[in-house]
Amino acid sequence: MDGNSETFDWRRSYERKLWLTDLLVLVWVVYGTQIAWLGFREVRVASGSVDSSVPPISYWLFSAALIVVWVWSLGLIDSRSHRVIGTGTAEYVRVARASFTVFGAVAIIAFLTRVDVARGYLLISLPIGVATLVLVRWIWRQWLVSSRRTGAYSARALLVGSEQSIANIAAELRRARDSGYQVIGACTATAHPASAIPNTDIPILGTSNDVTSALKSSGADTVIVTSGDLPPGTVKRISWTLEAGKQHLVLAPSITDITGPRIHTRPVSGLPLIHVETPRFSTGQRFAKRLADIVGSLALIVVASPLLAAVAIAVKATSPGPLLFKQERIGLNGEPFKMLKFRSMHVGADKELPALLKAQGTSERPLFKLRDDPRLTPVGEFIRKYSLDELPQFFNVLGGSMSLVGPRPQIAAEVALYSDAARRRLLARPGITGLWQVSGRSDLDWEQAVRLDLYYVENWSFLGDLSILLKTAKAVFAPGETAR
Repeated sequence: MDGNSETFDWRRSYERKLWLTDLLVLVWVVYGTQIAWLGFREVRVASGSVDSSVPPISYWLFSAALIVVWVWSLGLIDSRSHRVIGTGTAEYVRVARASFTVFGAVAIIAFLTRVDVARGYLLISLPIGVATLVLVRWIWRQWLVSSRRTGAYSARALLVGSEQSIANIAAELRRARDSGYQVIGACTATAHPASAIPNTDIPILGTSNDVTSALKSSGADTVIVTSGDLPPGTVKRISWTLEAGKQHLVLAPSITDITGPRIHTRPVSGLPLIHVETPRFSTGQRFAKRLADIVGSLALIVVASPLLAAVAIAVKATSPGPLLFKQERIGLNGEPFKMLKFRSMHVGADKELPALLKAQGTSERPLFKLRDDPRLTPVGEFIRKYSLDELPQFFNVLGGSMSLVGPRPQIAAEVALYSDAARRRLLARPGITGLWQVSGRSDLDWEQAVRLDLYYVENWSFLGDLSILLKTAKAVFAPGETAR
């Protein structure tokens, strides 16, 4: 089977699926809004000026034109490109940007030509259209991610570079299967007597001079250069041999866990320099995040008040001791604070922790987590599984010691074991939920948890926070086996 045509076909096929559902969504939204606002009667878009040369146009025709332009703009901005689907927020941002651009253009043209378009019709179509498009794209993404976990709908990648860099990049790509790269082989910088990269199952298909033949024999469609220690001119030569539109070249810099607006590519004399900005949060960003925390925590306290009352009654009625468990945690810039939780253990459980950790063999590592914790009460085990014990932390958020989203606050004994890199977690206000909690919860080891929290600190964004909150809601209602 020709691997190149196979992978090329899935890209085109997926783009066609998105195009069709975009069209169906916009037909439903635009004509649905027109009917809801104007009814089924024949209404025309009329000019606001008696001397206008623009003839009246039926709203049925105007809606059809709006749909065509909207669908076209989504393609023009590459919102269906295989480069943005599957991961990240770029796809959703492009959908919103194209939509607002279309409606901005309609408003400007209507103003300049003095055409009177029903404002309600436009004001309703835009937000409903954007929301529905993003929802359908999200549903498609869940299907795509599920398919990629089985190896389908993924680029077949050939890694080129040093053995160590190949092993590192391969491990990252296999950890993130939903990113859409399936590693099928490697070409090393120099000749290697072994048939596979050491400590991996990645077959060595030759050296960097054999990329063309390796692509043909393996059916790979993507070359990923994993290190910069290749002979001069090698990357350029590889790029010349790739078939345009069907084979792709990716450069993987050695710096990791950096994304978003911090990365800028600036060509200098034909050399693509990658600039990585230092992480910083403006006064406006800090204010906006704090405002979101206040508004969000207040709203959640009000909505969850019946649940708060029910859990409080259950805790008090089933085990002796205080209702709340107050524990000192380390917060922003290393400042301690009292974190609130519904008590899920019997009184005096803290004193038993060192012996239990020692028995489990984790007393010398951070991220103290016990499996099958014997200190839990029956109600405590239930509220732990569904994260109901965390509800009082909304008051921590309201008071400013925590955020809705951020690195998980840890006790002083854990912070004392931090490396210099791990201490960067303290640069952000700790959160009720965070990236590592929604990426595996208690099944992650310490190194993975630190990496995810550092990624959050280095690349914070509002869309990222929203994504984490949505994943948290999913994890709460379907906690699985990793919830403890």
